[in-house]
Amino acid sequence: MKRLYVGLFDDGKREVFRSTATPTAESHGEKYVAVIGPFRTVRGANFMRDHGQGNPHCQCVSDAERLAIVR
Repeated sequence: MKRLYVGLFDDGKREVFRSTATPTAESHGEKYVAVIGPFRTVRGANFMRDHGQGNPHCQCVSDAERLAIVR
């Protein structure tokens, strides 16, 4: 089963992607600086991608999942 993650690039941009294995520096390190996840829903991952950077109310995956429902 592919799980949802948000990958962070050097320039601060974020991208939602799916991976069957937990992302590591060896498997995804060339593309992403850091990875957030796994997420349960696409809506939560998209919320973290779009509104998570610098948001004190969205610090972790569970915050993004909760705020995505409210929105």
